[in-house]
Amino acid sequence: MPDTLTRGSILAAVASLALAAGPALTRDNAPVVAAASDLQFAVEEVATAFEAETGMRVRLAMGSTGNFARQIREGAPFQIFMAADEQFIADLHADGLTRDQGDLYAIGRIVVMVPHGSPLTPDTELDNLAEMLAAGQITRFAIANPDHAPYGMRAREALTTRGLWDDLQPFMVLGENVSQAAQFALSGNAEGGIIAYSLALAPQVAPLGSYELIPEDWHEPLRQRMALLQGAGPVAEAFYAYMMEPAALEIMARYGFVVPEGE
Repeated sequence: MPDTLTRGSILAAVASLALAAGPALTRDNAPVVAAASDLQFAVEEVATAFEAETGMRVRLAMGSTGNFARQIREGAPFQIFMAADEQFIADLHADGLTRDQGDLYAIGRIVVMVPHGSPLTPDTELDNLAEMLAAGQITRFAIANPDHAPYGMRAREALTTRGLWDDLQPFMVLGENVSQAAQFALSGNAEGGIIAYSLALAPQVAPLGSYELIPEDWHEPLRQRMALLQGAGPVAEAFYAYMMEPAALEIMARYGFVVPEGE
């Protein structure tokens, strides 16, 4: 189990994911990429590799897909939108805010993850969660807010499929996005939560607990799509193209992101 300093340092990194940066990130000429918070560690690596290979730089704003979609409609100066749910891209395109319908860049997964020392044991079928809930042993359980965060929407669907959604309501802690949900789930003040597989795999987060994948057929697929926004410049175009290159795909795969053949 990590010592207090290590745990604090990692949790500080996870906590930073909850800050959905907006227009303040446009202090230099680098284009701003609005990226779903499940991408935090993966897309940071991609951006670093992109800069090393091309000499060009992008700035990353991490947050909830739903909140970013609202900010884009309000005129936020993003040049690329990497959404955790492709429907948000489709809706923005229908309103003329993206250049085209974009590209599918990943299929996401959700996991149940618990901190070290939690009485809750992660299992694929959520059987232990059901048992502890029935025994009155759950005090807090974290997910992203399903009102605007796709990973929260999928967590709600999975819990509904398992028949636990209604009974969990009194104990639910909602993160503004899935990264903040991870912060809550792993803080030691909750028995656990449902977070993004990509975050559970991240070296900064993995040491904090254990996890199990939740069945894909328990929820709608997390089809993650990106698009260039109207007014995107050449650096944004280059980064967008780089996301489809082997180097970027390899990084994404290490965080559990894959795109089915033929998509």
